[in-house]
Amino acid sequence: MRTSGAGRVTLTAAGREVRVTGWVHRRRDLGGLMFIDLRDRSGIVQVSVGPDWSSPEALETVGALGPEDVIAVRGVVAARPEAARNPGMATGDVEVQATELEVLNRARTPEIPVYLPPEEELPSEKLRLRHRVLDLRRRDLQSRLALRHRLMLAVRNYFDSRGFLEIETPILTKPTPEGARDFLVPSRVHRGEFFALPQSPQIYKQLLMIAGFDRYMQIARCFRDEDLRADRQPEFTQIDVEASFVDPEDIYGWCEGLMEELAAVAGIEARTPFARLTYHEAMERFGCDRPDLRYDLEIRDFTSVMGELESHILRSAVAGGGRIRGFGLGGGARLSRRQILGLEAAAKAAGAPGLLWAKITEDGATGPLGRFFRDDTRARLGVAAGDLLVAAAGLDRTTSPALDATRAAAIEALALPRVTEHAWLWVTGFPVFEETGDGSLAANHHPFVQPHPADAHLLDSKPLAVRGLAYDLVYNGTELGSGSIRMHDAELQTRILSLLGLEPEEITAKFGFLIRALGSGAPPHGGIALGVDRLVSCFSGGGSLRDVIAFPKTTAARASFEGAPSPVVAAELSALGISVDDGK
Repeated sequence: MRTSGAGRVTLTAAGREVRVTGWVHRRRDLGGLMFIDLRDRSGIVQVSVGPDWSSPEALETVGALGPEDVIAVRGVVAARPEAARNPGMATGDVEVQATELEVLNRARTPEIPVYLPPEEELPSEKLRLRHRVLDLRRRDLQSRLALRHRLMLAVRNYFDSRGFLEIETPILTKPTPEGARDFLVPSRVHRGEFFALPQSPQIYKQLLMIAGFDRYMQIARCFRDEDLRADRQPEFTQIDVEASFVDPEDIYGWCEGLMEELAAVAGIEARTPFARLTYHEAMERFGCDRPDLRYDLEIRDFTSVMGELESHILRSAVAGGGRIRGFGLGGGARLSRRQILGLEAAAKAAGAPGLLWAKITEDGATGPLGRFFRDDTRARLGVAAGDLLVAAAGLDRTTSPALDATRAAAIEALALPRVTEHAWLWVTGFPVFEETGDGSLAANHHPFVQPHPADAHLLDSKPLAVRGLAYDLVYNGTELGSGSIRMHDAELQTRILSLLGLEPEEITAKFGFLIRALGSGAPPHGGIALGVDRLVSCFSGGGSLRDVIAFPKTTAARASFEGAPSPVVAAELSALGISVDDGK
């Protein structure tokens, strides 16, 4: 039906007849001459319809065309006059002079526009998700999904060339605690029993290592029943990697090589080797475990200086085992009181009771913190006139997230310059455990992380001090992936699960198949999972993950276009042995 994609008609085809098909992007009437911008996935080409070259039927048809009508055009490629050329289009040097024009399908008036003049804003995301098929016709979304395809093709080729096998793992699997809620699937055959959709292929890829497959990869669909944010979806895709007889350096090398290749596809920079920070260093210097290193702004410990000031808040924080940390913002004294309150609001939203600050002047300092300064305080803190000093006092678990949020707000408020456009980072040495609100232990990454050999003796006495052989890959402040070396010893795995509060019967019920497999001769192994949606989002300019997924869910976990989830008739529920409690 067509000899060329609309976006591939160039001057090399001048004088030749072509047949192009697609959608009416827009139509312009210049009296006796009509122009159509014809669009398909490859791009847009201008079609001209005029009495000198078009059939009478084409002249009659073109006047009735509406936006998004599907048409076929037969015509001759001609060079545009110099004054009419459009250097902003791949096809801007040519037009197709239509001899014949056929309507393949009419479109109703679009609920949202596909063609928008540059000065107009897009409709709301809610409306665009409801009419997703129309929204997906926009060049912006199509180019992101095309990039996603090219990146995934490169992933498969990269790992194939290094001896990895792509092996599919089950979608219907066993419910296991991996940190988020499972999506449960009732079994009709085994009434009262349930499958779970996998939160990740974690256990299966470990089983594949025990089975001797040595190097595995999969572009895997995963599911987590958790609250949504801009960077979360209930179903997502990850590049899943596992290999036997490896240490972290092997994983770092493979991943850095992969990022180099993917970055080349996307046209961005990935210089190797990537920077590295331990978890402790990242939390100390940036207040979070995924710092954005594009900006040269680090948290400093002011306790030794500020702890001496005549401030009840500061002294109480230190006496309670806390510290005083913050940073000096060069030129920050120019911020208005309203802007400073914005920084404080960011700290409070992250859980801090407030934010202390001082504007540094030639004569001393002003502001809530400045009134406590002594003659030598400014020099000891290393700040100068025109700076703004901000600080948070208390325990690290409170001040670290607050200062992380304040740092992000300060970068925006001051429009701080970037020291690089592409900041790659490995964060290593994560703790194996974290403490929950009730004082019990939870897995920091997941329950299968190998403890660092140097810390194994602390498992019973100081479990929170035990580091794991775990690592995260971070790009411009976004966690792209997380991985670890796994436990391959059945006894150690059982011990870790016990420390996490699982009783022996529960361990057998939930993880007995893994423990049995580990006992059959498991090799040392490890891997990583890289988020495809985040990767494509970062490489295509950021924004919501919904912009890089063809049919995403809303923040209310609904599929707006399809109308899912939806009620199920009573007979279908009955066949599954399920009844619905309406909550009344």
